Amino acid sequence: MNATAEEWVEKADADWATARRESLVRRRANHDAVCFHAQQCVEKLMKALLICCRSVPPKTHDLVHLGEALTETCPGWSWPVEELRLVSRAAVAYRYPGECADRKDAAKVMQLA
Repeated sequence: MNATAEEWVEKADADWATARRESLVRRRANHDAVCFHAQQCVEKLMKALLICCRSVPPKTHDLVHLGEALTETCPGWSWPVEELRLVSRAAVAYRYPGECADRKDAAKVMQLA
């Protein structure tokens, strides 16, 4: 793995640690943040894999789009599109007024991540 990919993995690990830490909070947990950081972890790992497969990651946060790029460049890679769509949506929808994640939503996104 090259230095750039390693840096993406380190950033992904930090996002995962944040999501995990917040998911363990029992009172007033920020479930929206759990979803956001879990998605960020997945996104960064996908970009690291693209780099390892000698591809330049597209500038997008859309996991479905990243999944399509990985399917083209990394033999053997697969992830159900429905799951990628759910994790992507959870990171965006819960960041703005109108929708809030609950513990069940956050647990589902963490499980998928």
